[in-house]
Amino acid sequence: MPSLNPSREQMRAFAEAMPADTPIVMLNLLRFSPQANYPSGSDETPCSGREAYARYSRTALAKVRGVGGEVQWLGTAHVAVIAPNDEHWDQVLLVRYPSSSAFLAMLADPEYQAATVHRSAALADSRLIGTTPA
Repeated sequence: MPSLNPSREQMRAFAEAMPADTPIVMLNLLRFSPQANYPSGSDETPCSGREAYARYSRTALAKVRGVGGEVQWLGTAHVAVIAPNDEHWDQVLLVRYPSSSAFLAMLADPEYQAATVHRSAALADSRLIGTTPA
């Protein structure tokens, strides 16, 4: 079953588990849909999942920077050496935030929230994992 958006329970667990005063890096694993899946009745121009994600990224990157974050790495995923045979990803993205509260503030931003329609339309599956330095 695809995982595209966090549930309330997942967001609550994130807020409870992540230290509030420590920089974090969010690991994003992204699998794009061949064709973006916008909601029925949407006035969005049809496009590929990659293009829909680019639409999302234009707003998301500004919002990441707005809370003091930065993209640390973006790469193309080629092959999983250790993973289930049917699992594959298109891109891997590492985004650093000054704190978990900065990440949560970005998620609460109305402009960011409006842009997530493109992210949801773009992805066939995803993972978002909060990390801190070891």
